[in-house]
Amino acid sequence: METAIDEIVNEAIVIEDSGTSVEINMDDVKAPGQIKKKIEDEFEFILKLLNFGNMGHEIFRRWYIDGRLFYHTVIDENAPEFGIQEVKYIDPRRIRKIREIQKMRDPQTGIELIKKQIEYYLYNEKGMMGSGTNLGSRIAVDSIVNINSGIMDPKQTMVLSYLHKAIKPLNNLRMVEDATVIYRLSRAPERRVFYIDVGNMPTVKAEQYVRDIMVKHKNRLIYDAQTGDIRDDRKFMTMLEDYWLPRREGGRGTEVTTLPGGQTLGQMDDVLYFQKKFLNALNVPVSRLNSDALFSLGRATEITRDELKFVRFVTRLRGRFSQLFLKLLEKQLILKGVTTPEDWAKISDDIKFDFAKDNYFGELKDAEILDGRINQARNIQ
Repeated sequence: METAIDEIVNEAIVIEDSGTSVEINMDDVKAPGQIKKKIEDEFEFILKLLNFGNMGHEIFRRWYIDGRLFYHTVIDENAPEFGIQEVKYIDPRRIRKIREIQKMRDPQTGIELIKKQIEYYLYNEKGMMGSGTNLGSRIAVDSIVNINSGIMDPKQTMVLSYLHKAIKPLNNLRMVEDATVIYRLSRAPERRVFYIDVGNMPTVKAEQYVRDIMVKHKNRLIYDAQTGDIRDDRKFMTMLEDYWLPRREGGRGTEVTTLPGGQTLGQMDDVLYFQKKFLNALNVPVSRLNSDALFSLGRATEITRDELKFVRFVTRLRGRFSQLFLKLLEKQLILKGVTTPEDWAKISDDIKFDFAKDNYFGELKDAEILDGRINQARNIQ
């Protein structure tokens, strides 16, 4: 689990030598150059507030695992034009959005109408499980920046994490691993089988005779030189218990053989199956977690389909995570008077964020596409 999550986080957030992992792209924004420069400066300021250069992996990891990310923006009420002064991370388990609806009944039609709706966030240091709406501190909605995974439960009432679909395969994998260990421990040792010749003894005497032989072999009388006593050093064997079987006259005599242990202890097909199923639920290629696999740089046509799906999955995660930058940037620009809410609504869709990439496969694909276009243009010429 930890290795798979680290693989996703490391692929999504790449820290370059310059210390920057994400840059704002405003090529499609239709605004004066001065406004673009201010937006770029404010974006750099937001990255410093988040300490994204040092904490980028941890921030993305929190969002990926929890499926939710909450930040409390602190501003100076006496001078809001100075923008956001500080952002504080809030544990998702300690905050919940409350929506109070006041209804009234129309005296003429008798239909219930919404008279007033109040929204706020309720914060409780001890957690929100089982707490009422009156326990905790109220926080204004515009003071909280919230992004989520976009995955909801079937009832559309709870935000789920990207790890939710991997819970069942993980539990199956753990159960199979435990069963495999128990089977190996119980079947690995060899057991002895004692065939005791009881001749023509009656059944009761034959059983007593076999029992006496068992006691004789399992009891050892040891002389203690310090106390002068003789103690009975009984050998208890539970999992390695031997088998004692009577044998009648006419067959072979007393014999001691061994019962072989498990013959298929080296097979791990079941464990590998559930491991592959778990990694498929996380969209992580199995080859990335195989320590014996070598990293080779070949042609783009040699890239596996699982690797291509993983790259697209990480790109989708980056796009969803970028909502954090957009919401903080919107609040900062409006507070400082750089843009108005109406102007921001017009340009926000054109703002893009370029994440640093550490995937050589993308460069190979782009290089081959460019090479193909150049060859095609040369042939046309």
